[in-house]
Amino acid sequence: MKFIVYILMFLFGTVSFAQNTTVFDQANALYTNGDYTEALKKYTSVLEQEEHSAELYYNIANAHYKLNNVAPSIYYYEKALLLKPNDKEILNNIAFAKNMTIDAIEIVPEVGFSRLIKKATNTMVFDNWAKLSVVLVVLFVLLFLMYYFSQSTGKKRLAFITSVSSLVLAFIALAFAFNSYGLEQKNQPAIVFAQESQIKSEPNLRSEETFKLHEGTKVQVIDTVSNWSKIKLSDGKTGWVVSDDIKRLKRL
Repeated sequence: MKFIVYILMFLFGTVSFAQNTTVFDQANALYTNGDYTEALKKYTSVLEQEEHSAELYYNIANAHYKLNNVAPSIYYYEKALLLKPNDKEILNNIAFAKNMTIDAIEIVPEVGFSRLIKKATNTMVFDNWAKLSVVLVVLFVLLFLMYYFSQSTGKKRLAFITSVSSLVLAFIALAFAFNSYGLEQKNQPAIVFAQESQIKSEPNLRSEETFKLHEGTKVQVIDTVSNWSKIKLSDGKTGWVVSDDIKRLKRL
């Protein structure tokens, strides 16, 4: 019985994938012909089938950009970048989209040792650091066994040095893996979708307004209280915004 269920699930998945591919191609054709509204509807229908890819997000963003939808275009370019962070076309197009935003926020660069650690950590994602640490531990075990069973003094010395080096590198890779995971957890970006949003000093409507933000601005969510989110800008400013005014890039 389970075998039949698996077969049906496989067939349903195959048919669904084929249908989504067809709709995606239809959307591309509509986009090429300049019918951006209908193309967007087609792309969105694919997205509603839980199909997620950098290409789909990128095309949705392009359609929104052509329709002058500032916040949605930046939102979906950012979604595409989460999957392909070094894609030149996405980076190029999001730069054009950000030119439509009102808020000009400076980026305060990180300096010192923390900058170097963060740069080194970001050379690989968490999964790759974790895999590297496992490989190095396995290498340590093999080299230690070689050291233990070897009869040659020269080989024992070489095996010992390389095994210890592998173990040290394994701990370093593991440390980078934990640091990468921590950075990923702290990274909670969101895009302002309200045309104009009041940023408050405290999470209530009676508190003082500290500044305003406009649609398309990227923020970091650092805390939430009820229907309020505490945000931080790239220039270091913080404040509270009504959660409905922003849309998170990552699923909670």
